[in-house]
Amino acid sequence: MSEGYDVLLRDGDIAHVRPLRPTDGQALHELVDRSSERSAYLRFFTGGRNTAHAYIDRITGDKYDGHALVAGLRGRLVAVAEYIPIDGGRADLAILLDDAVHGHGLGTLLLEHLAVNAAEHGVRELVADVLAENRPMIRVLRDLGLNVVQRFDGGTLHVSIAAEPTPRLMAAIEARDHEAGRASLARVLAPRSVAVIGAGRNERSVGHKVLRNLIDGGFGGPIYPVNPNADEIAGLACHAKVPGGVDLAVVAVPARLVLQVARDCAAAGVAGLVVLTSGFAEAGQRGAESEVLQLCRTAGMRLIGPNCLGVVNTGAWLNASFLPHRPVRGRVALMSQSGAVGAALLDRLDVSSFVSVGNKADVSGNDLLEYWEDDDDTCVIALYLESFGNPRKFARIARRVGKRKPVLLVKSGRGEAGGRAVRSHTAAAATPDVAVDALTRAAGVIRLDSVHELIDVAKLLAAQPLPAGRRVAIVGNSGGPQAMAADACERHGLTVPELPPGLLDARAAAALGNPVDLTADATAAEIGAAVEALAASPDVDVVLVVYTPPFGDGLETTRQAIADATKRSARTVLACIVGHDGLIDGRVPSYAFPEQAVQALAHAVDYAEWRSRPVEPVPVPPPADEKTAREIVRSALETRPDGGWLSPADTARLLSCYGMTPAESIDVDGPEAAAAAASRIGLPVVLKATGPVHKSDVGGVRLNLQTPDEVRQAYHDMSARIGAEMTGAIVQRMLPGGVEIIVGGVNYPTFGPLLMVGMGGVMADLLADRTFRVPPITDALDMIGELRCAPLLHGYRGSPPADVPALADQVVRISRLLEDLPQVAELDLNPVIVTPSGATTVDARIRVAPCEKPPSPLLRRLR
Repeated sequence: MSEGYDVLLRDGDIAHVRPLRPTDGQALHELVDRSSERSAYLRFFTGGRNTAHAYIDRITGDKYDGHALVAGLRGRLVAVAEYIPIDGGRADLAILLDDAVHGHGLGTLLLEHLAVNAAEHGVRELVADVLAENRPMIRVLRDLGLNVVQRFDGGTLHVSIAAEPTPRLMAAIEARDHEAGRASLARVLAPRSVAVIGAGRNERSVGHKVLRNLIDGGFGGPIYPVNPNADEIAGLACHAKVPGGVDLAVVAVPARLVLQVARDCAAAGVAGLVVLTSGFAEAGQRGAESEVLQLCRTAGMRLIGPNCLGVVNTGAWLNASFLPHRPVRGRVALMSQSGAVGAALLDRLDVSSFVSVGNKADVSGNDLLEYWEDDDDTCVIALYLESFGNPRKFARIARRVGKRKPVLLVKSGRGEAGGRAVRSHTAAAATPDVAVDALTRAAGVIRLDSVHELIDVAKLLAAQPLPAGRRVAIVGNSGGPQAMAADACERHGLTVPELPPGLLDARAAAALGNPVDLTADATAAEIGAAVEALAASPDVDVVLVVYTPPFGDGLETTRQAIADATKRSARTVLACIVGHDGLIDGRVPSYAFPEQAVQALAHAVDYAEWRSRPVEPVPVPPPADEKTAREIVRSALETRPDGGWLSPADTARLLSCYGMTPAESIDVDGPEAAAAAASRIGLPVVLKATGPVHKSDVGGVRLNLQTPDEVRQAYHDMSARIGAEMTGAIVQRMLPGGVEIIVGGVNYPTFGPLLMVGMGGVMADLLADRTFRVPPITDALDMIGELRCAPLLHGYRGSPPADVPALADQVVRISRLLEDLPQVAELDLNPVIVTPSGATTVDARIRVAPCEKPPSPLLRRLR
């Protein structure tokens, strides 16, 4: 168990959980004294408080051999939960809660964490005796999400809980985490009252601007300016300190005063702080920021910022920001880590809410996804991120949210270098930005390259129904831009089908194929009639109107005709009004250029297809000897604490733990040993140098050696060419030719494992034909099918089809290896030779490195 972490409770409050200490005795005795007689009876049966105090002495004594967690709230211990191993993989389970926290979800959370810890320590079964009348505890155990067996004996219920995590537990944890996360932000993003701390008389000051925005924005609840040096600001009475019971406090004071302000807010029972002040982590003052965060956590306050613009909720008439313009109400929820980017987006997007997170000390994109998932005013979520706090959790939440609402992401820093020293083919290709791409793709997140593109896609998704398919009808008054639109559709995988005869009635000069060119003389009424007919056709999924002003009846009349024609349409309709971005009648997005419109449409179509797919079940992992695999890695890191490449023998052993048998190899350390090995393994053979990572680049691979003398001479030549970097060699039998594929992976400390499949051999880097996934892999065959070289595997130009299922099996097994062993920093199987009779790895490299244990998705906690 870690030394301590903060957790969210069902009502949004914050508790601190840590392992039990012997010095906790006094605080736990006080917990017992605060318990009612009824609670003592239900927990300790007829023994009551006397038994309870004896229990506290036992678990805090020197001879205690159990595993216990305590939880604190507002600096006071309010819970203890433990298990004590007994026999045969079983352990006794017990929990004691302060009466004041019953019903807040703390007991459930502690039991979740104990069960995960118990399973990690080899406990298979947790047992407990519960009085039959203790219905709340029985309900908690039943709803935990683990497999529970109950047996009544008189007035006692004997409960047996299987400690092995289940999919039902994962689903229950996600649901409880969602409920707690949303509750923790409810009074922050939809507050009943707001205090502005640092509201100044100077109209140009940040605090005054926030106050003015709240007043002018029409916020309906009490607004409290806090300034000890003023009696009244903007017509509102000032307060020396924040009043009690305020939901949201906006802090605009110098950095040196923020901590004391946070203390005052904690004493007043404030629910959340928005700290606009800069001068914290972004200025190198991480300690000061951590101190403010810790105070907020202890007080149960959520923290937005510091170094941010503020928050907006247009549905609640809340503008608690110092933005220069009032945001317009819309259906897009927007989060920005950059204040400048956020302000620019608000000038161009109508929003339901906006949160400027600044340094993201506490509230992050993950928290906001949880909140906006159930927000009826939000139909699209847009995020601008500069960093990920917990990308794995982001992917889990976004995947769930994305099935209800599209999640758009612009992530800056595409060109940054990786966080580790990387040398293998896979690690060179699998950069952190590639990891972000794979992560977002798996989660159904629409990743975009620019803020401009985010605006384009958000406009479409917020205003129009999702496209029902890829068939696009292009109609307009200008052949050139329409042809450009058709070309863009083809590039983006959209189809522009031939339209059925008689669908449209237009002037003789019109071209009625697809694109439909009504000519430059087409009136607004003709364009509107064509749009209406196409939108009603079962042969069309999307209508793209391309109009070049000022021809025909002119810009405004044509825009009105498009609006009238689409009022009753259930089809996706968008427009390119050449040279003009905007929104027609608040419903039809229009774009200045054809390519711009088609690019936004392509993202919407891809998202609609992803959303329509059924949720893939979690695959059953292939069998593996995980215990031996962990021992191989542990032993390697014990020998080389900083990590390094495994020997060929250890690499083969590790792969065999996951059911993979590389081509037979013999390690050799000189020319004579190489010649002898060749005779033993069977000629012809391959000789490969050990030591260099990219052997082919330095002449470290010799193929099809026919005699022992050739092998002996090849070793001499290789050693002379490579020098001291060559630490030996391996001899393998020459295998029949096939399709060479690379299967590889990396583990990033933040993002976790990433798996790659691509064209292998010496062409791996030259052609860069590869695809990536985040494990666990559910679509190995589809992954392989995405490669440009995939036709080679299926009988290209008369060659026999290769055993693709055997290759897919290796992909799935490597996926499990990377998930099980985060210490595997880099892995290359290159090449895997795929033939009609199987897939054989002829060269494998694995580098291990020390790493922290990745956070478990089963442990609910704040980062």
